[in-house]
Amino acid sequence: MSEYPPELIRDLEEKAKKMRQDIIIMVAAAQSGHPGGALSAADIVAALYFHVMRYDPKDPTRPDRDRFVLSKGHACAVLYAALAEAGFYPREEIITFRNINSRLQGHPDRKKLPGVEFTTGSLGQGLSGANGMALAGRLDGKDYRVFCMIGDGESEEGQIWEAAMAAAHYSLDNVTAITDFNGLQIDGAHHEVMTVTPLPEKWRAFGWNVIEIDGHDFPQILDALSPYRKVEGKPTMIIAHTIKGKGVSFMENVVDWHGKAPNEEEARRALAELERGMGNG
Repeated sequence: MSEYPPELIRDLEEKAKKMRQDIIIMVAAAQSGHPGGALSAADIVAALYFHVMRYDPKDPTRPDRDRFVLSKGHACAVLYAALAEAGFYPREEIITFRNINSRLQGHPDRKKLPGVEFTTGSLGQGLSGANGMALAGRLDGKDYRVFCMIGDGESEEGQIWEAAMAAAHYSLDNVTAITDFNGLQIDGAHHEVMTVTPLPEKWRAFGWNVIEIDGHDFPQILDALSPYRKVEGKPTMIIAHTIKGKGVSFMENVVDWHGKAPNEEEARRALAELERGMGNG
């Protein structure tokens, strides 16, 4: 694993903390949303937006930008937090989350908010969209990378595996997918609802380069996302082992927080814990 400057890791940790706090603020203000899977994904999304990806918030449709698709669109609070922190829209707008006529809808809408690359929400579709972007980049002679985050519960969708076949068939080595492997979905643990394991063997069988990491360890995240981990002619799947509700003690590994908003007292407690860095792991 490569060595990374301590100041870079500290900066990414701070970005992820701010994003987690904004996730809580958004979901609490709306009294609706999906905090658990947004919190589990925050470190990976922070690494993408604040170290790995090439983009310009002042020119959000720049042709050579890297793309990020949040296939598990119900976790959009993490994407909105990153886009606000990156300067795509004013952070003050986060309190409009899930309001009627807000740009921050309950699932990402590319026609409403700059920086949203693909409208998601119906699970299973994001990887297909990412493949299309990658094919377009090849046809246009662009060197951009396409990143797509899917959920482990979402991996029960058949379209994920159709897209997996297609990416390997077309040798889309400009696609990097990340599975947010937090072990829980809306109805419980995925091994009880519909077993998706063993994921590494499945993705390898579909022709992908597979990397497994701790999805809360920034050196591991950065190493996995590095272009040097690319395998020519193969798309890459990063299986990131994460904690649902990461950073908030009473939300961690509790399935109820998949799609439940904290009340005022719970939100205050969550924000205080995040400020002190009291989560497990």
